[in-house]
Amino acid sequence: MRRSLAILMILVLLIGSGCVNEANRIEKANKDLGSKRNPIKMYFVPSLEAGKVVASGEAIAKALEKETGYHFKVAVPTSYAAVIEALGNYQADIAWLPTFAYVLAKEKHDVEVKFMTVRDSLKMYRGQFIARADSGIKGVEDMQGKVIAYTDASSASGYIYPSAMLKDKGIEPSQARFTGSHSAAILAVYSGTADVGCTYWSPPDKEGNPKDARATLVETNPDILEKVIPVAFTEWIPNDTVTFRKNLPKDLEAKVLDVLYSFSKTEHGHKIMYDLYQIDGLEPATDKDYDVVRKAVELMGLDIKTLLK
Repeated sequence: MRRSLAILMILVLLIGSGCVNEANRIEKANKDLGSKRNPIKMYFVPSLEAGKVVASGEAIAKALEKETGYHFKVAVPTSYAAVIEALGNYQADIAWLPTFAYVLAKEKHDVEVKFMTVRDSLKMYRGQFIARADSGIKGVEDMQGKVIAYTDASSASGYIYPSAMLKDKGIEPSQARFTGSHSAAILAVYSGTADVGCTYWSPPDKEGNPKDARATLVETNPDILEKVIPVAFTEWIPNDTVTFRKNLPKDLEAKVLDVLYSFSKTEHGHKIMYDLYQIDGLEPATDKDYDVVRKAVELMGLDIKTLLK
């Protein structure tokens, strides 16, 4: 009996200590948030070339600073997982998270999606399999025994959906590796170090210009659209997000949301967001908008909790 009481008391103390520690973390994270000493930390994933993402992110931060009076700090960690963890440990306050990365962050850290991106009036996109035009690869059935370049393990279009599609069709690559970004996966195919790459795809614009991940490399590799082509597509996926960590001060959160949404509607805002991730606009979103991803993951035979380990 005494032993049971002792164990119970220890558990109560541990739980109480955890609550106190969490309260301390929240207090520290929110103290003078938005000041020069404690700026609002806005993180971006390295899905494209990091320098380009930083430049666009800082342009957004500058616009938000002007309209809100808050100070912002921009960062692009080396992986999607690092951004997810930054939200959970209060190192990041806002993150522009890809679809599946958001689902993981919600499961692990109870983050809050605020906006869904819009591209050409669409709130959904697909994953694409790309290959060199001269490779002879015409579809998924030709990928048996090939080298596959994925982006990141937390990317819906760059890994989760395409890898599940290959598994469903019994296709086994000879090698699968993560390149860290959509640009890197495309360049791996372009250079011949990978046979197939997996990246995001959005429909061409009204003039027929491609808006998939290859378009971000046209400036540096003018022949990319001719040499690297889509050969297969995944199912449709809800667009990426602008996500806030939990326990942000409500007045600060409301002000930033209002200014960011208004910014997305301006010509200047549209240009910066398009340069960032080819975003045409932002629209309010809720967690329910991403239930379709959770259902897709279940149908793939995957467990989100297992993926978090």
